[in-house]
Amino acid sequence: MPDGAESLSLRVVASLKEVPAAAWDACAGDANPFVSHAFLSALEESGSATAERGWLPQHLLLEGPGGRLLGAVPLYLKGHSYGEYVFDWGWADAYERAGGRYYPKLQSSVPFTPVTGPRLLSHPEAERAGVCEALIGGLAELTRRHEVSSLHVTFPEREAWERLGRAGFLQRRGLQYHWHNRGYASFDDFLATLVSRKRKAIRKERRKVAESGLKLRALVGADIAERHWDAFHRFYLDTVDKKWARPYLTRDFFFLLGERLAERVVLIVAEDGDEVVAGALNLMGRDALYGRNWGCAADYRFLHFEACYYQAIDFAIARGLQRVEAGAQGEHKIQRGYLPVETYSAHLIPDPGFRDAVADFLRREGRAVESELAALADWSPYRSEDA
Repeated sequence: MPDGAESLSLRVVASLKEVPAAAWDACAGDANPFVSHAFLSALEESGSATAERGWLPQHLLLEGPGGRLLGAVPLYLKGHSYGEYVFDWGWADAYERAGGRYYPKLQSSVPFTPVTGPRLLSHPEAERAGVCEALIGGLAELTRRHEVSSLHVTFPEREAWERLGRAGFLQRRGLQYHWHNRGYASFDDFLATLVSRKRKAIRKERRKVAESGLKLRALVGADIAERHWDAFHRFYLDTVDKKWARPYLTRDFFFLLGERLAERVVLIVAEDGDEVVAGALNLMGRDALYGRNWGCAADYRFLHFEACYYQAIDFAIARGLQRVEAGAQGEHKIQRGYLPVETYSAHLIPDPGFRDAVADFLRREGRAVESELAALADWSPYRSEDA
């Protein structure tokens, strides 16, 4: 615990409206937009992440003298496992077949967002080790008080993941695909680092989109008008419908996102004349562009790759961003320059028998992830001297 621990207190709030934006953001930092007060409160106020949708906010706050916010954890009490991207359906099924009650559970994450970022938020002037110790202790206490089956911290940064592991959380690894900027001055500079056949394939895909007559633009901030959000929301609903999934994000969420995080929103649109026919939503952090959602009014060959991957690379190079994170899953991203990287999650399971079973599963899964990483390394499209 930090010095003066006797004057520290933990409490839970059921809405970010109860936390001043400046106090929360001082702990969250400005590198990752998804843990900002603006993004998380937009999810709540738009009806996207609410108790009615199975996401009851239970944000954990660590306060010092005078109620000063020293640390926080974005936290939810959940009645299902939708919108998480770290899959535990098998755990839930096994626990309930054994007579347990898996839901509700506690979840520290950014709803519907498989992006690595801070989870144990701490004020930069506070002693981080002590803040993290207090927050982790608070998470364990909440797990006991709620009498839930488990608590899950998904997509934390590695430093926090290791802290959670030392505190007794089970550790899990996953995979995503990210593009890294190696100081490229242009897209052609990037292409020059690829083997010939991959370079030719990407040029062919981009040429086919260009020949379709569609115009692609990257819109930021005030460039994004209401008509763009209306069109993108239609595309989002259509994409969800095609996947037989549920639409998590409401139209109000996109409106609030554009209003509160305007300069961090990058909307890649494809236009056929005056009509917007496709869109790819990204958020910009301090050093990364994060691809989030995509939708299209019709089928256009290679447009998905152009809008979601190549336009994102163009934008990152122009802005000097270090990487592009293109969302969950997708081995097809490798041949387009997005290489596999590890992601992390941590899981607190009080029931000893259930914990042992999950730990055994994670040991076997971890070996499989390591093998997959080794195998995927052979798929790299980069020339050996640039790999």
